[in-house]
Amino acid sequence: MNIRSLIPFKNVLFAVVLLSCQNDMQTINQVTAVNTLPSEVMKDAEILYSDSAKVKMKLVAKVLNRYAGEKPYIEMPNGLQMFFYDDSMKVNSQMKGDYGIRYEQEGKMEAKRNVEVINIKGEKLNTEHLIWDESKDSIYTKAFVKITTKDEVIFGNGLESNQDFTKYRIKKIKGMVNVKDENSNH
Repeated sequence: MNIRSLIPFKNVLFAVVLLSCQNDMQTINQVTAVNTLPSEVMKDAEILYSDSAKVKMKLVAKVLNRYAGEKPYIEMPNGLQMFFYDDSMKVNSQMKGDYGIRYEQEGKMEAKRNVEVINIKGEKLNTEHLIWDESKDSIYTKAFVKITTKDEVIFGNGLESNQDFTKYRIKKIKGMVNVKDENSNH
């Protein structure tokens, strides 16, 4: 093999290396684009939401990432806890989940994974996905739900409720289990 026969091979190899670098740079540029990075990051965040100078809800999150852009949103990748207040500033329900995202323009927040809502009566809702509609003061889901009251456990698919979780409707009830109080003589 002489040197002349290697020159075309080197040119092809150099072109392949350049193309590989170009693809890697495109990927790097996409990954590090400004709109994929949060514009604000908060740790141990506590945010109060109010209406007409009355606190309606408090949001607590270990990490809160705010993303700017055409459709701004807030992401809570490490979980969230929300406390809903009545007019006397007493907590009348609370919600928590392992992940949350709030779409600012739409006025909606989603909680995902291990979502739990507890109302003032101690009734508990468990699901994997729940949406809070701020403008309608309501929560809803199409996912599987489990509601535990002092007397029964109800299973179903889908739920609509007021945000206090005191008036709710299960879309498709799958079953109910009556809970017997062991201390009663019945």
